[in-house]
Amino acid sequence: MRAATVPKRVNSLVDRLRKPVNFGAYHKGAAMAGLSHRQTEILNLARASGRVLVEDLARRFEVSAQTIRKDLNDLCEQRALTRIHGGAMIASGVENLAYEARRFVAAEEKKAIGAAAAALIPNGCSLFINIGTTTEEVASALTGHEDLLVITNNLNVAMLLYRYPRIEVVVAGGAVRRADGAVVGSTATQLIGQFKVDYAIIGVSAIDEEGALLDFDYREVQVAQAIIANARSVMLVADSTKFTRSAPVRIAHVSQINTFVTDSALPAGLANICHSRGIEVIEALPKAPGETEEAEPLEPANDPIPIRRG
Repeated sequence: MRAATVPKRVNSLVDRLRKPVNFGAYHKGAAMAGLSHRQTEILNLARASGRVLVEDLARRFEVSAQTIRKDLNDLCEQRALTRIHGGAMIASGVENLAYEARRFVAAEEKKAIGAAAAALIPNGCSLFINIGTTTEEVASALTGHEDLLVITNNLNVAMLLYRYPRIEVVVAGGAVRRADGAVVGSTATQLIGQFKVDYAIIGVSAIDEEGALLDFDYREVQVAQAIIANARSVMLVADSTKFTRSAPVRIAHVSQINTFVTDSALPAGLANICHSRGIEVIEALPKAPGETEEAEPLEPANDPIPIRRG
């Protein structure tokens, strides 16, 4: 009997499958195909700090701002970065940025939001504060308050506030997420359900154009949902970079909050939702008249909405 002839293309496929796989090429830190050395360095800097700024990069690499903008546009086209005012940040997906990187993203804006939010909290009240670098800025700005009861699932918030004698701190129990000191899971959710507080201060990882408040960890989301359900007034604190990000898990809808503290004008669609639902919007760092965004500006709403500017 004549042996069957194996087609050449099958032999070629078998030969390729026998070659060892270079797993290093799939590592997060590996260079993406088609990037220049400078673009690879820019991407690594963005991964380390969360975002990069045009002026800083131009000085670092001794090139023009126009050259850096072109590099950032190329990286955005490959969906490695997302443009923000004055630079770019790591594009989001199904995994959040590292905690230390998140602390650097929009740091000035978060501090201003924290101060504006804390100014709305009276002495002698109870409040929830959930996970996030922006909610931590609110906690930092609350240290001058008196007679507060703060329930939190954020160990960083607890460490900021516990030493102040006029602020009582209750920490939710449960598993601690090593990455950022978050307490998540059913035990934390159950403790939250034992309280009914005056205010809830919540942060999110992303807000979409339809008003969905989004995050990455479903266990964290369960705690956030319990916080919203057990507060008389809910305050969302989120900087404008959250308008260009995405995350896979839905916390709630913006219509479930009472006050939204952000740094600048909302995108038109989100502004219209807030206006129609009677949500108070506070801009902690309103832009001066005539100031424009460098790339992909977010248009403000045409209709008037209840806005207070810090």
